[in-house]
Amino acid sequence: MKPSKSWGMLIRKKSLFSDGGKCHFRMKQLQFMAVICIVMLFIVYRTTNYQYQQTKIETTLQPFDNTRLLGEEYQNLDGLPHGIVEARSDLELRPLWETSNSRLQAEDYSNRNLLAIPVGIKQKDNVDSIVQKFLPENFTIILFHYDGNVDGWWDLDWSNDAIHIAARNQTKWWYAKRFLQPAVVYIYDYIFLWDEDLGVEHFSPRRYLEIAKSEGLEISQPALDPNSTDIHHRITIRARTKKIHRRVYDLRGSTKCTDKSEGPPCTGFVEGMAPVFSRSAWYCAWHLIQNDLVHGWGMDMKLGYCAQGDRTKKVGVIDSQYIVHKGIQTLGGGGTKSRPSLKAAEYAKKPSLPPADVRTEIRRQSTWELQIFKNRWNKAVAEDKSWVDPFKKKIIEKLTKDEEGT
Repeated sequence: MKPSKSWGMLIRKKSLFSDGGKCHFRMKQLQFMAVICIVMLFIVYRTTNYQYQQTKIETTLQPFDNTRLLGEEYQNLDGLPHGIVEARSDLELRPLWETSNSRLQAEDYSNRNLLAIPVGIKQKDNVDSIVQKFLPENFTIILFHYDGNVDGWWDLDWSNDAIHIAARNQTKWWYAKRFLQPAVVYIYDYIFLWDEDLGVEHFSPRRYLEIAKSEGLEISQPALDPNSTDIHHRITIRARTKKIHRRVYDLRGSTKCTDKSEGPPCTGFVEGMAPVFSRSAWYCAWHLIQNDLVHGWGMDMKLGYCAQGDRTKKVGVIDSQYIVHKGIQTLGGGGTKSRPSLKAAEYAKKPSLPPADVRTEIRRQSTWELQIFKNRWNKAVAEDKSWVDPFKKKIIEKLTKDEEGT
Protein backbone atom coordinates (compact mmCIF):
# COMPACT_ATOMS: atom_id res chain seq x y z
CA MET A 1 0.00 0.00 0.00
CA LYS A 2 2.83 2.37 0.75
CA PRO A 3 4.33 2.20 -2.69
CA SER A 4 0.88 2.87 -4.12
CA LYS A 5 0.47 5.95 -1.90
CA SER A 6 3.89 7.23 -2.76
CA TRP A 7 3.16 6.79 -6.41
CA GLY A 8 -0.09 8.75 -6.13
CA MET A 9 1.65 11.62 -4.31
CA LEU A 10 4.30 11.69 -7.00
CA ILE A 11 1.64 11.94 -9.69
CA ARG A 12 -0.06 14.80 -7.82
CA LYS A 13 3.27 16.66 -7.45
CA LYS A 14 3.97 16.30 -11.15
CA SER A 15 0.52 17.62 -11.88
CA LEU A 16 1.12 20.60 -9.62
CA PHE A 17 4.48 21.34 -11.27
CA SER A 18 2.89 21.00 -14.68
CA ASP A 19 0.04 23.43 -13.84
CA GLY A 20 2.47 25.87 -12.26
CA GLY A 21 4.61 25.84 -15.36
CA LYS A 22 1.65 26.54 -17.57
CA CYS A 23 0.52 29.36 -15.28
CA HIS A 24 4.00 30.85 -15.29
CA PHE A 25 4.14 30.61 -19.07
CA ARG A 26 0.77 32.36 -19.36
CA MET A 27 1.97 35.13 -17.06
CA LYS A 28 4.98 35.59 -19.27
CA GLN A 29 2.72 35.78 -22.31
CA LEU A 30 0.50 38.40 -20.67
CA GLN A 31 3.48 40.50 -19.67
CA PHE A 32 4.90 40.25 -23.18
CA MET A 33 1.55 41.22 -24.72
CA ALA A 34 1.26 44.16 -22.32
CA VAL A 35 4.70 45.38 -23.36
CA ILE A 36 3.76 45.00 -27.04
CA CYS A 37 0.55 46.96 -26.47
CA ILE A 38 2.39 49.75 -24.68
CA VAL A 39 4.97 49.94 -27.48
CA MET A 40 2.23 50.01 -30.13
CA LEU A 41 0.33 52.73 -28.28
CA PHE A 42 3.52 54.77 -27.99
CA ILE A 43 4.23 54.37 -31.71
CA VAL A 44 0.66 55.36 -32.61
CA TYR A 45 0.90 58.40 -30.32
CA ARG A 46 4.22 59.52 -31.76
CA THR A 47 3.02 58.99 -35.33
CA THR A 48 -0.22 60.89 -34.71
CA ASN A 49 1.62 63.71 -32.96
CA TYR A 50 4.17 63.91 -35.78
CA GLN A 51 1.44 64.03 -38.41
CA TYR A 52 -0.32 66.76 -36.44
CA GLN A 53 2.85 68.83 -36.17
CA GLN A 54 3.58 68.36 -39.89
CA THR A 55 0.04 69.39 -40.80
CA LYS A 56 0.37 72.43 -38.54
CA ILE A 57 3.67 73.43 -40.19
CA GLU A 58 2.32 72.87 -43.71
CA THR A 59 -0.81 74.85 -42.89
CA THR A 60 1.39 77.73 -41.74
CA LEU A 61 3.61 77.63 -44.82
CA GLN A 62 0.76 76.95 -47.28
CA PRO A 63 -2.33 78.21 -45.51
CA PHE A 64 -4.38 78.47 -48.67
CA ASP A 65 -3.87 74.96 -50.05
CA ASN A 66 -7.24 73.71 -51.20
CA THR A 67 -6.66 70.25 -49.70
CA ARG A 68 -6.40 71.65 -46.20
CA LEU A 69 -9.53 73.71 -45.90
CA LEU A 70 -10.86 73.06 -42.41
CA GLY A 71 -13.75 73.96 -40.15
CA GLU A 72 -16.17 76.61 -41.30
CA GLU A 73 -14.21 77.39 -44.46
CA TYR A 74 -14.48 73.77 -45.54
CA GLN A 75 -18.19 73.65 -44.75
CA ASN A 76 -18.79 76.77 -46.83
CA LEU A 77 -17.26 74.96 -49.80
CA ASP A 78 -19.23 71.75 -49.35
CA GLY A 79 -21.21 72.53 -52.47
CA LEU A 80 -18.08 72.25 -54.64
CA PRO A 81 -15.97 69.25 -55.58
CA HIS A 82 -12.58 69.74 -53.92
CA GLY A 83 -10.59 69.54 -57.13
CA ILE A 84 -12.24 72.64 -58.57
CA VAL A 85 -11.43 74.92 -55.61
CA GLU A 86 -8.88 77.58 -56.59
CA ALA A 87 -7.90 79.13 -53.28
CA ARG A 88 -5.10 81.31 -54.59
CA SER A 89 -4.79 84.15 -57.04
CA ASP A 90 -2.15 86.61 -58.26
CA LEU A 91 -1.76 90.12 -59.65
CA GLU A 92 -0.68 89.12 -63.15
CA LEU A 93 -2.65 90.70 -65.97
CA ARG A 94 -4.55 88.29 -68.23
CA PRO A 95 -5.18 89.04 -71.92
CA LEU A 96 -8.70 88.98 -73.34
CA TRP A 97 -7.44 86.72 -76.11
CA GLU A 98 -4.31 84.73 -76.81
CA THR A 99 -2.64 83.31 -79.87
CA SER A 100 -2.22 79.54 -80.16
CA ASN A 101 1.52 79.88 -79.50
CA SER A 102 1.05 81.88 -76.32
CA ARG A 103 -1.41 79.29 -75.00
CA LEU A 104 1.28 76.65 -75.21
CA GLN A 105 3.75 78.67 -73.18
CA ALA A 106 3.84 77.65 -69.53
CA GLU A 107 3.59 80.42 -66.97
CA ASP A 108 6.88 81.02 -65.21
CA TYR A 109 6.30 82.21 -61.67
CA SER A 110 9.88 81.60 -60.52
CA ASN A 111 11.79 84.52 -59.00
CA ARG A 112 8.87 86.90 -59.29
CA ASN A 113 8.66 89.84 -56.91
CA LEU A 114 6.21 92.67 -56.27
CA LEU A 115 6.66 96.41 -55.95
CA ALA A 116 3.63 98.21 -54.51
CA ILE A 117 3.64 102.02 -54.15
CA PRO A 118 0.98 104.55 -53.09
CA VAL A 119 1.26 107.37 -55.63
CA GLY A 120 -0.01 110.82 -56.46
CA ILE A 121 0.40 112.59 -59.78
CA LYS A 122 2.72 115.19 -58.20
CA GLN A 123 5.31 112.45 -57.64
CA LYS A 124 4.97 110.99 -61.13
CA ASP A 125 8.56 111.64 -62.25
CA ASN A 126 10.06 110.19 -59.10
CA VAL A 127 7.82 107.10 -59.26
CA ASP A 128 8.85 106.62 -62.88
CA SER A 129 12.51 106.60 -61.80
CA ILE A 130 11.77 103.97 -59.14
CA VAL A 131 9.80 101.71 -61.48
CA GLN A 132 12.47 101.92 -64.20
CA LYS A 133 14.90 100.34 -61.72
CA PHE A 134 12.58 97.44 -60.89
CA LEU A 135 11.09 96.50 -64.27
CA PRO A 136 14.18 94.72 -65.68
CA GLU A 137 14.33 92.48 -62.59
CA ASN A 138 11.07 90.56 -63.12
CA PHE A 139 8.91 92.71 -60.83
CA THR A 140 5.17 93.12 -60.98
CA ILE A 141 4.21 96.77 -60.40
CA ILE A 142 1.08 97.90 -58.59
CA LEU A 143 0.24 101.57 -58.06
CA PHE A 144 -2.19 102.73 -55.40
CA HIS A 145 -3.54 106.10 -56.56
CA TYR A 146 -4.48 107.99 -53.42
CA ASP A 147 -5.40 111.12 -55.44
CA GLY A 148 -7.67 109.18 -57.80
CA ASN A 149 -5.73 110.34 -60.89
CA VAL A 150 -5.08 107.26 -63.01
CA ASP A 151 -5.37 108.81 -66.49
CA GLY A 152 -2.32 110.98 -65.91
CA TRP A 153 -0.04 107.93 -65.97
CA TRP A 154 -0.93 106.35 -69.30
CA ASP A 155 1.79 108.21 -71.21
CA LEU A 156 4.49 106.17 -69.42
CA ASP A 157 5.65 103.16 -71.46
CA TRP A 158 5.26 100.70 -68.59
CA SER A 159 1.90 101.96 -67.33
CA ASN A 160 -0.20 99.51 -69.37
CA ASP A 161 1.64 96.61 -67.74
CA ALA A 162 1.10 97.89 -64.19
CA ILE A 163 -1.92 97.33 -61.97
CA HIS A 164 -3.70 100.56 -61.04
CA ILE A 165 -6.00 100.85 -58.03
CA ALA A 166 -7.59 104.18 -57.10
CA ALA A 167 -9.18 105.21 -53.81
CA ARG A 168 -8.95 108.81 -52.71
CA ASN A 169 -6.97 109.79 -49.62
CA GLN A 170 -6.15 106.26 -48.47
CA THR A 171 -2.82 105.21 -47.00
CA LYS A 172 -0.35 102.53 -47.96
CA TRP A 173 -1.52 100.21 -45.16
CA TRP A 174 -5.17 100.66 -46.09
CA TYR A 175 -4.38 99.52 -49.63
CA ALA A 176 -2.12 96.69 -48.47
CA LYS A 177 -4.73 95.21 -46.16
CA ARG A 178 -7.32 95.11 -48.91
CA PHE A 179 -5.34 94.30 -52.05
CA LEU A 180 -2.18 92.45 -50.95
CA GLN A 181 -3.94 89.60 -49.18
CA PRO A 182 -1.49 86.66 -48.82
CA ALA A 183 -3.58 84.36 -51.03
CA VAL A 184 -3.28 86.96 -53.81
CA VAL A 185 0.46 87.60 -53.58
CA TYR A 186 1.61 84.06 -52.83
CA ILE A 187 3.59 83.71 -56.08
CA TYR A 188 5.92 86.58 -55.18
CA ASP A 189 9.12 85.76 -53.31
CA TYR A 190 9.47 89.29 -51.93
CA ILE A 191 7.04 92.18 -51.48
CA PHE A 192 8.43 95.73 -51.61
CA LEU A 193 5.90 98.07 -49.97
CA TRP A 194 7.50 101.46 -50.61
CA ASP A 195 6.65 105.13 -50.36
CA GLU A 196 6.70 107.29 -53.47
CA ASP A 197 9.32 109.85 -52.35
CA LEU A 198 12.43 107.66 -52.39
CA GLY A 199 15.55 108.30 -54.45
CA VAL A 200 16.99 105.12 -56.00
CA GLU A 201 20.12 106.37 -57.75
CA HIS A 202 22.31 104.10 -55.60
CA PHE A 203 19.93 101.15 -55.48
CA SER A 204 19.84 97.88 -57.44
CA PRO A 205 16.87 95.56 -56.80
CA ARG A 206 18.76 92.54 -58.08
CA ARG A 207 21.80 93.12 -55.89
CA TYR A 208 19.56 93.95 -52.94
CA LEU A 209 17.73 90.63 -53.17
CA GLU A 210 20.99 88.73 -53.55
CA ILE A 211 22.18 90.19 -50.24
CA ALA A 212 18.84 89.67 -48.48
CA LYS A 213 18.79 86.00 -49.48
CA SER A 214 22.43 85.33 -48.63
CA GLU A 215 22.01 86.97 -45.22
CA GLY A 216 18.77 85.14 -44.46
CA LEU A 217 16.72 88.32 -44.01
CA GLU A 218 12.96 87.85 -43.84
CA ILE A 219 12.24 91.54 -43.23
CA SER A 220 14.59 94.27 -44.40
CA GLN A 221 14.97 97.74 -45.83
CA PRO A 222 17.64 99.62 -47.75
CA ALA A 223 19.66 102.01 -45.60
CA LEU A 224 18.93 105.73 -45.79
CA ASP A 225 21.48 108.18 -47.08
CA PRO A 226 22.57 110.38 -44.12
CA ASN A 227 21.48 113.43 -46.14
CA SER A 228 17.88 112.18 -46.31
CA THR A 229 15.01 114.23 -44.97
CA ASP A 230 13.00 112.99 -41.97
CA ILE A 231 15.30 110.33 -40.53
CA HIS A 232 13.49 109.10 -37.45
CA HIS A 233 15.61 106.17 -36.25
CA ARG A 234 19.37 105.96 -36.17
CA ILE A 235 19.35 102.27 -37.12
CA THR A 236 18.09 103.16 -40.61
CA ILE A 237 21.09 105.40 -41.43
CA ARG A 238 23.61 103.96 -43.85
CA ALA A 239 26.89 102.62 -42.45
CA ARG A 240 29.36 103.47 -45.20
CA THR A 241 31.82 100.67 -44.45
CA LYS A 242 29.28 97.83 -44.13
CA LYS A 243 27.27 95.68 -46.48
CA ILE A 244 24.51 95.17 -43.90
CA HIS A 245 23.80 95.87 -40.25
CA ARG A 246 21.27 94.42 -37.83
CA ARG A 247 21.71 96.67 -34.81
CA VAL A 248 22.83 100.14 -33.83
CA TYR A 249 24.75 101.49 -30.84
CA ASP A 250 23.55 104.81 -29.48
CA LEU A 251 23.74 106.12 -25.91
CA ARG A 252 21.89 109.32 -26.65
CA GLY A 253 18.22 109.97 -26.00
CA SER A 254 15.79 108.06 -23.81
CA THR A 255 16.44 104.72 -25.55
CA LYS A 256 20.00 103.50 -25.02
CA CYS A 257 21.20 101.01 -27.63
CA THR A 258 23.98 98.75 -26.40
CA ASP A 259 25.19 95.15 -26.83
CA LYS A 260 22.47 94.09 -24.41
CA SER A 261 19.64 95.64 -26.45
CA GLU A 262 17.37 92.89 -27.73
CA GLY A 263 14.57 94.79 -29.47
CA PRO A 264 13.54 97.77 -31.59
CA PRO A 265 14.55 100.40 -32.38
CA CYS A 266 18.06 99.14 -31.51
CA THR A 267 17.81 95.81 -33.34
CA GLY A 268 15.18 93.76 -35.15
CA PHE A 269 13.69 96.92 -36.65
CA VAL A 270 12.88 98.47 -40.02
CA GLU A 271 10.87 101.62 -40.64
CA GLY A 272 7.56 101.78 -42.52
CA MET A 273 8.73 103.87 -45.49
CA ALA A 274 10.54 101.14 -47.47
CA PRO A 275 10.04 97.68 -45.92
CA VAL A 276 10.74 94.48 -47.84
CA PHE A 277 9.06 91.23 -46.80
CA SER A 278 9.63 87.62 -47.73
CA ARG A 279 6.53 85.62 -48.59
CA SER A 280 6.36 84.02 -45.13
CA ALA A 281 7.01 87.28 -43.31
CA TRP A 282 4.31 89.05 -45.31
CA TYR A 283 1.76 86.38 -44.42
CA CYS A 284 2.34 87.29 -40.78
CA ALA A 285 2.65 91.05 -41.30
CA TRP A 286 -0.60 91.22 -43.26
CA HIS A 287 -2.43 89.77 -40.28
CA LEU A 288 -0.75 92.33 -38.02
CA ILE A 289 -2.12 95.25 -40.07
CA GLN A 290 -5.29 96.56 -38.42
CA ASN A 291 -8.22 97.08 -40.75
CA ASP A 292 -9.21 100.46 -39.34
CA LEU A 293 -5.86 101.89 -38.17
CA VAL A 294 -4.70 103.11 -41.56
CA HIS A 295 -1.54 105.04 -40.65
CA GLY A 296 0.25 101.99 -39.28
CA TRP A 297 1.94 103.78 -36.40
CA GLY A 298 3.38 101.38 -33.85
CA MET A 299 3.33 98.41 -36.20
CA ASP A 300 7.02 98.81 -37.10
CA MET A 301 7.92 98.05 -33.48
CA LYS A 302 6.11 94.70 -33.73
CA LEU A 303 7.23 93.55 -37.18
CA GLY A 304 10.05 91.56 -35.58
CA TYR A 305 7.44 89.06 -34.39
CA CYS A 306 6.90 88.23 -38.07
CA ALA A 307 10.59 87.60 -38.77
CA GLN A 308 10.14 83.80 -38.82
CA GLY A 309 12.74 83.40 -36.12
CA ASP A 310 15.19 85.53 -34.16
CA ARG A 311 14.52 89.14 -35.12
CA THR A 312 18.08 90.14 -34.25
CA LYS A 313 19.20 87.91 -37.13
CA LYS A 314 16.25 87.83 -39.52
CA VAL A 315 15.65 91.61 -39.68
CA GLY A 316 18.29 93.93 -41.09
CA VAL A 317 19.21 97.12 -42.94
CA ILE A 318 21.20 96.73 -46.16
CA ASP A 319 23.87 99.43 -46.41
CA SER A 320 25.45 98.76 -49.79
CA GLN A 321 22.09 99.33 -51.53
CA TYR A 322 20.82 102.57 -50.09
CA ILE A 323 18.12 105.11 -50.90
CA VAL A 324 17.35 108.76 -50.22
CA HIS A 325 14.20 109.67 -48.32
CA LYS A 326 13.06 112.98 -49.76
CA GLY A 327 10.33 113.55 -47.19
CA ILE A 328 7.80 114.98 -49.66
CA GLN A 329 4.32 114.69 -48.15
CA THR A 330 1.48 114.92 -50.65
CA LEU A 331 -1.14 112.52 -49.26
CA GLY A 332 -4.00 114.58 -47.88
CA GLY A 333 -3.26 117.72 -49.89
CA GLY A 334 0.34 118.55 -48.98
CA GLY A 335 -0.29 120.45 -45.79
CA THR A 336 -2.31 123.46 -46.86
CA LYS A 337 -1.96 126.09 -44.15
CA SER A 338 -5.02 128.13 -45.01
CA ARG A 339 -8.19 128.06 -47.07
CA PRO A 340 -10.49 130.78 -48.49
CA SER A 341 -12.39 132.60 -45.77
CA LEU A 342 -15.36 130.66 -44.48
CA LYS A 343 -17.40 131.54 -41.45
CA ALA A 344 -17.47 129.02 -38.63
CA ALA A 345 -21.21 128.44 -39.03
CA GLU A 346 -20.80 127.73 -42.73
CA TYR A 347 -17.88 125.39 -42.06
CA ALA A 348 -19.97 123.45 -39.55
CA LYS A 349 -22.56 122.85 -42.26
CA LYS A 350 -19.92 121.35 -44.60
CA PRO A 351 -18.46 118.29 -42.82
CA SER A 352 -17.06 116.95 -46.10
CA LEU A 353 -14.48 119.73 -46.27
CA PRO A 354 -10.98 118.77 -45.13
CA PRO A 355 -9.54 120.61 -42.11
CA ALA A 356 -7.60 123.81 -42.62
CA ASP A 357 -4.26 122.27 -41.59
CA VAL A 358 -4.27 118.79 -43.11
CA ARG A 359 -0.84 117.68 -41.91
CA THR A 360 -1.62 118.61 -38.31
CA GLU A 361 -4.86 116.64 -38.44
CA ILE A 362 -3.13 113.65 -40.02
CA ARG A 363 -0.48 113.68 -37.31
CA ARG A 364 -3.15 113.92 -34.62
CA GLN A 365 -4.98 110.96 -36.14
CA SER A 366 -1.73 108.97 -36.38
CA THR A 367 -0.93 109.60 -32.72
CA TRP A 368 -4.41 108.50 -31.69
CA GLU A 369 -4.10 105.33 -33.78
CA LEU A 370 -0.72 104.59 -32.19
CA GLN A 371 -2.28 104.50 -28.74
CA ILE A 372 -5.15 102.36 -29.97
CA PHE A 373 -2.70 99.87 -31.50
CA LYS A 374 -0.70 99.67 -28.27
CA ASN A 375 -3.88 99.04 -26.29
CA ARG A 376 -4.96 96.31 -28.67
CA TRP A 377 -1.58 94.61 -28.49
CA ASN A 378 -1.55 94.66 -24.69
CA LYS A 379 -5.12 93.36 -24.55
CA ALA A 380 -4.35 90.54 -26.99
CA VAL A 381 -1.30 89.51 -24.98
CA ALA A 382 -3.29 89.52 -21.74
CA GLU A 383 -6.17 87.48 -23.18
CA ASP A 384 -4.11 84.87 -25.03
CA LYS A 385 -2.95 82.70 -22.12
CA SER A 386 -1.22 80.23 -24.43
CA TRP A 387 0.98 82.87 -26.09
CA VAL A 388 4.52 83.28 -24.82
CA ASP A 389 6.58 86.25 -25.95
CA PRO A 390 9.52 84.54 -27.70
CA PHE A 391 11.83 87.48 -27.18
CA LYS A 392 11.13 87.94 -23.48
CA LYS A 393 11.65 84.21 -23.07
CA LYS A 394 14.99 84.52 -24.82
CA ILE A 395 16.07 87.38 -22.55
CA ILE A 396 15.10 85.41 -19.42
CA GLU A 397 17.00 82.35 -20.63
CA LYS A 398 20.05 84.49 -21.36
CA LEU A 399 19.96 86.12 -17.93
CA THR A 400 19.56 82.72 -16.26
CA LYS A 401 22.52 81.36 -18.20
CA ASP A 402 24.67 84.36 -17.24
CA GLU A 403 23.76 83.91 -13.57
CA GLU A 404 24.64 80.22 -13.68
CA GLY A 405 27.95 81.09 -15.30
CA THR A 406 28.87 83.44 -12.47
